[in-house]
Amino acid sequence: MVKQVGESGNDALSEAGTPTEDSFRVDKFMATAHRISPADRTLLHELTVGVFWPHRWRDLDAFISLGEGYLAVDEIGRAMGSAMCFRAEPDFAMLGMMVTAPRLQTMGTGRWLLRRVMDELPNMDMRLSATRQGYRLYKEAGFVPLTTIWQHQGTTRRVQLPDAVPGVTARVMQPEDTAAVTALDTYAYGAARDRTLTEMLRLSDGMVVERDGTICGFALRRRFGRGWVVGPVVAETDDIAMMLTAPLINLSEGEFVRLDTPVKSEKFNVFLSAIGMGVYDTVTEMYLGHQRRPLDGPHIFGLAAHSLG
Repeated sequence: MVKQVGESGNDALSEAGTPTEDSFRVDKFMATAHRISPADRTLLHELTVGVFWPHRWRDLDAFISLGEGYLAVDEIGRAMGSAMCFRAEPDFAMLGMMVTAPRLQTMGTGRWLLRRVMDELPNMDMRLSATRQGYRLYKEAGFVPLTTIWQHQGTTRRVQLPDAVPGVTARVMQPEDTAAVTALDTYAYGAARDRTLTEMLRLSDGMVVERDGTICGFALRRRFGRGWVVGPVVAETDDIAMMLTAPLINLSEGEFVRLDTPVKSEKFNVFLSAIGMGVYDTVTEMYLGHQRRPLDGPHIFGLAAHSLG
């Protein structure tokens, strides 16, 4: 059994439990951890509400179906924390749904759950989106900061569609585009996340852009949180990203829309802000192992979700 009394220092991280342990002490609380299942949706929702995340039950259902991980509860069944991973290829996983109840955020719960998940992913490359509260924990665990993710959101107003990029045309995504979209996503994401993308396609409508009859970018829109999320978005340039996202955002005119971008682009930022989607918050993308994001060609302009990348 592992006793956790604080979040600071590498010693606390190295003492975290192994995958065979299912209980630990947090201050005066004895907690147990079990694998997350659909039956835990209510408790996960309580956790996300506690840290002011906008996730609705439908969002949590999708995450539970796509990932695996642990939920920690106390003796009377109250949720204390969660940690999940979303595997892509045999040697890559995205970590997400890293939530700790506010009253326990300095008592080791998050650290123990993080180590428990990481211990089940030996020798794998990993990536995560770190909030300000979790940044130090992940850095101590070996994660390296890569870029800032800007969370744009707001109630949208109609925008004039941007001028088309010469030689590039935009159209509504069709079922027969799946193979090309999957290939683009694999390149931009840095790993094949076929299962996740299949679910995103099922839940979304979308746009693609073509050059000489070949799809060179795409964007999806689905229900999420308080309204809609646009993502993933894969494009080569700011202008192409705007061609893809403007029609989808206009479909949600007057509604709440969110787009999380890891691209530092004044032009894209101004475009989103003009629609009513100003910067609400930022998180830090971090990685462990190999850095898999491409440095050229199509890249991600919009995440599927912080937990999914």
